[in-house]
Amino acid sequence: MSRPPFAQTGPEPALSDFLTAHMLARPGEAARWTPLTGGVSSDLWRVDLPGRSLCVKRALAKLKVAADWQAPVSRNAYEWAWMRFASGHRPDSVPELLAHDPDVGLFAMAFLPPENHPVWKAELLRGEVRVATAAAVGELLGTLHAASAGDAALAAEFATDDNFHALRIEPYLLATAAAHPGLRDVLQGVADRTATTRLALVHGDVSPKNILVGPSGPVLLDAECAWYGDPAFDLAFCVNHLLLKSLVVPGHRADLLRSARVLTEEYVRCVDWEPRSAVESRAASLLPALLLARVDGKSPVEYLTDDRHRLFVRTVASALLRAPAPTVTDVLDAWATALGPSTEAGSGRPD
Repeated sequence: MSRPPFAQTGPEPALSDFLTAHMLARPGEAARWTPLTGGVSSDLWRVDLPGRSLCVKRALAKLKVAADWQAPVSRNAYEWAWMRFASGHRPDSVPELLAHDPDVGLFAMAFLPPENHPVWKAELLRGEVRVATAAAVGELLGTLHAASAGDAALAAEFATDDNFHALRIEPYLLATAAAHPGLRDVLQGVADRTATTRLALVHGDVSPKNILVGPSGPVLLDAECAWYGDPAFDLAFCVNHLLLKSLVVPGHRADLLRSARVLTEEYVRCVDWEPRSAVESRAASLLPALLLARVDGKSPVEYLTDDRHRLFVRTVASALLRAPAPTVTDVLDAWATALGPSTEAGSGRPD
């Protein structure tokens, strides 16, 4: 079958001009622009040129969610800088970087085909749960945090407190506090502590939707929340997604919970910048806050459509916020205990 002809379907001329200005495409060269889905904070396109493909990303000022959620487009430059940092320590952990224009908030990177770089979220929701993948994610995350800890130059480069507040503290922690007046003080405390802890370079969006399972290990995407701050946030953010998915992939619950444990274990092995108990304690208090945020914050997960699932999250997360667990393992134990055997609807359990 012959390949269909290329069509110039870029959303606007500035995007094509970006490619030619950085010599990623020749003037007048045919290109097909295909919007990619999966995120709420940026426009992302796959660009097919004769014999090659790449990705172009542009940050949005207003995020694509129901709530009013504004964020500075300058985060595009910080995402590029985070990816440069990661590529310097673990080259296979990010796509190849091609070009960046900070003035217009655009960058280009290599396109990684889904045939050999599937999205981890899609695998998990299909029930393809490999504990080894979670272990590799934990080890990668811990390695990058360790490489950045105590680095004054990185701390100055990524003093992105305003971005992180707009993208994470306000829509996740403070919006959830507003939705739960009885938990307002504890959530405000978690938010304040997180915002003022500055120990390592944080990715800020370590979600399975932003992780490709590559042949050489995990590949991290979407680092526009990059911030020199609390590394416990990344650990809690990722484990949170594994717990939530255990509600909607019940046939693989044990593997998902095991993945959460192993990811945490591999991450903690890398911690050498502070006592391991300290980062675990902060992650353990962040985890229920983030669980609750994905139900009642500004960015609820789209797959929790069953009222029983949302009730279960609210019940377990609220209890853990009122009586904090000392370690992530303790949070996982509490979650597993609450899941328990299947019971009839209305019991507060998810089945």
